[in-house]
Amino acid sequence: MAAALASTNMDDAVSAEAAVAACAAAFEGWSQTSPQDRVSVLENAALSLDSRRADLRQIAEAELGASASWIDFNVDIACDMLRLACPLAHDVGEIETRRDRKGVEHHVRRDPVGVVLGIAPWNAPVTLAVRAVAAPLACGNTVVLKASELCPQTHALVVEALQDAGLPDGALEAVLTRPEETEAAVRTLIADPSVRRISFTGSTRVGRKVAGIAAEHVKPCLLELSGNAPLIVLDDADLDRAADAAAFSAFFNQGQICMSTERIIVTEPVADAFVVKLVERTRSLTERHERGDSAWLGRLIDANAALRLTGLIDDARTWGAKLLIGGQSDGTWMAPAVIDRVSSAMRIYHEEIFGPIAAVLRVADEDEAIAIANDSELGLSAAVFSRDGARAARVAQQLETGMCHINGPTVHDDASMPFGGMKASGYGRFGGKAALDEFTELRWIADHSKVELSLGI
Repeated sequence: MAAALASTNMDDAVSAEAAVAACAAAFEGWSQTSPQDRVSVLENAALSLDSRRADLRQIAEAELGASASWIDFNVDIACDMLRLACPLAHDVGEIETRRDRKGVEHHVRRDPVGVVLGIAPWNAPVTLAVRAVAAPLACGNTVVLKASELCPQTHALVVEALQDAGLPDGALEAVLTRPEETEAAVRTLIADPSVRRISFTGSTRVGRKVAGIAAEHVKPCLLELSGNAPLIVLDDADLDRAADAAAFSAFFNQGQICMSTERIIVTEPVADAFVVKLVERTRSLTERHERGDSAWLGRLIDANAALRLTGLIDDARTWGAKLLIGGQSDGTWMAPAVIDRVSSAMRIYHEEIFGPIAAVLRVADEDEAIAIANDSELGLSAAVFSRDGARAARVAQQLETGMCHINGPTVHDDASMPFGGMKASGYGRFGGKAALDEFTELRWIADHSKVELSLGI
């Protein structure tokens, strides 16, 4: 069956209400489906999504300028998400039973909550759409996916792939909106009494609005928001490994990933040598792009993004930073840039870059590296490079981020692990067992039937 999509020519508030009504009507049947049957549907969904890989590449390139390698990366992770959500189906229902010394029987249950609203962004269009629906469906909920207005057809194809895997009518609905109508549609969706949980992935600015609306209706909200990932290079690091990871994490998909490396914090003893290696890798990426043998970098979402990034570079140079390579833009493509000697006086130090700019900050030692890394309102992903595993682990434990990678890139995902941020990067966790807390209701049912009541009256 094709995805039930709200037409962009319809009144979006009415379309939103219709989508929720369909999910509410389907909830009882889907929630009572056996865990084995839900697992079968999710496994089929992974196969169905993978079979549409070529179409997803084509549509996402047209809508977003996304590279084929980025969409393949998305599809691979999304298929893992669907498969790794399967065990959650078996964790719903009664999870604990015991009798206390008085004879009261206590039953602890995890039950589906009802309709879940997932709001997905454009930048990782396949991965993040699937993440919004996989765990909720596995837990027996029905889901309304609020598709991004910037990639409606990509998200429509994702929903179609999942529905064609055997989901019953109404288990998964999608709502599409024009940009100017999105806020009204989201307010309508959150306010609907049948919507019991909200997950949102996107910017901190919009996430604050979504959380505020959810709070008005006393509804739990899972937020995965902006990042400003630090990558720390200590004086005993493998510099080649660090430079490879920094280039990958800063430039893949034009740096338009919430986990993208934005601040490279390098201790002075190795800073010059590291910067030379990073510039070499950056130059190689640009040359490959110009030869036409690599679309790995992708394109920016629009020309305004390039203007914003150019403004960040110009501001940094005004305050003394050195642009070592890149930064030229051509419409929606920007040459990957390395900008050295960034300081707290510059906008680029504080703002989420969300573009192909590697900002290098030089620090005296490990302690200053930790302090600079934590000097941000955001805290999503981070990385630490050191040949001393214990030292790297000690630094990782002091970083105020929801995720940290030792001797690896800041851009990394594993659908079995708890994914989320700290501080203004959001709260709650996608992935693995952590998703149970987000998409089920934990209930205690006590049976006093076999106990003589003594109420003192």
